[in-house]
Amino acid sequence: MKLAYLHGFASGPKSRKGQQLAARFAETGRTLALPDLNAPSFAELSLGAMLERLDALEGGPWRFVGSSLGGWLAAAWAARRLERVERLLLLCPAFDLAARWPTILPDGAMERWRHDGVLEVPDGAGVPTPLHYAFYEEAAAHPAFPPVSCPVRVVHGRADVQVPVEGSRRWVAEQPDARLTEVDDGHDLLASMDVIEGLALGWLTE
Repeated sequence: MKLAYLHGFASGPKSRKGQQLAARFAETGRTLALPDLNAPSFAELSLGAMLERLDALEGGPWRFVGSSLGGWLAAAWAARRLERVERLLLLCPAFDLAARWPTILPDGAMERWRHDGVLEVPDGAGVPTPLHYAFYEEAAAHPAFPPVSCPVRVVHGRADVQVPVEGSRRWVAEQPDARLTEVDDGHDLLASMDVIEGLALGWLTE
């Protein structure tokens, strides 16, 4: 069994949740890999490159904790490489990304992004970075709700305004072995780390 944490959009391997989980796993003698998925760069972010980064992971089978965009990525890779994935723990998974972008951005931002080819957004360090429009086009071309056959647990905040919990409710209802835990929290889930750690150190690794 190998374990990895897949960070979200505008995040990275030094994210608070990833680092905290890695420390907790280390206390039990386990290693939680923290791959950097901002490849080739945040400005040229690519879902295809992220999936290829996972293809390059050695060994397995893998068990993933996926946060936000990392949750979608974990499910998408599990759908493609079902023989290499045993279990998934998804945290506010960012399903239906392309449909949600227009609802998240200010009025007119989508049109400017399409016209200019870039949109300035904060990267993982909070630095404003021009993100290319091809990222949105790529998101629209990938499955919004990738189906998986492995066991899955999802933790989602009912107060999440970035990725509403309804998407996880819909996805979980369509998977053969998925369960959803709803918590009174927002998108970062930092107030629910006890729930996440309980699942990560318990169910994910049992």
